[in-house]
Amino acid sequence: MSCRQYVRSNQIKRLKVFLNRRLPISPGIRYAFRFNGFQSLLYFIYCRNVRRHNTVLVLGKTYRYFDTVKTWYNERAIEIPIVMEMVRKYQGTNILEIGNVLSNHVRFEHDILDKYEIAKGIINEDVVDFRPEKKYDLIVSISTLEHVGWDEKPRDNMKIPRAIENMKALITSRGGMIIITLPLGYNSALDELLKDGIILFSNQYHLLRISKGNEWKEASWEDVQVAKYNTPLPFANGLLIGIITVKPSI
Repeated sequence: MSCRQYVRSNQIKRLKVFLNRRLPISPGIRYAFRFNGFQSLLYFIYCRNVRRHNTVLVLGKTYRYFDTVKTWYNERAIEIPIVMEMVRKYQGTNILEIGNVLSNHVRFEHDILDKYEIAKGIINEDVVDFRPEKKYDLIVSISTLEHVGWDEKPRDNMKIPRAIENMKALITSRGGMIIITLPLGYNSALDELLKDGIILFSNQYHLLRISKGNEWKEASWEDVQVAKYNTPLPFANGLLIGIITVKPSI
């Protein structure tokens, strides 16, 4: 390596260190300074501003991508608008979120349950053990349940079904809804539970990531069940959106 190349390499390293320190809340910007991230950013700009691919059609409904510095490169861009449509329908009722995701992007009145994240207003309890005094009309969870039992010690591959059963028990006696988004390919045990029909939803639909520009399209279960996480594109390449309808108690 020549002296000039060495100096340039050190300058780039110092720039990356500076950005990582100065941009702690903007991982999307830090990602853009990686080679693959910069390519993705250029293609993202091309897709959204040149090709005008700003929306996706899912079950006959058109959703506009939720593009911010935190979401332009990952699955949040499509998860948030789908979940927030359901949230708007239930405004004014009791809403619970499993995993602190939405408060990082939007603001609305709701309870947040997150076992590990310490912050004001967050309930730090395990989703399988949560027994609040109140009941909920709507429960939402964005890319959180795949970590339950999987990223914990000891690992418990059957903890997610128990978590879902407890979520059902948290719904008010007049009935309500649960909407869950799951990235496929991250938790192999979860993938098998879904394939074997051990985890079932009242309705489910699927999304496949189709470009570096963070474009998604509706797909069949056959198309997404083999999706891998972080391959070929970073983060989720296939998503499952599961909806559980809890009927009123008699």
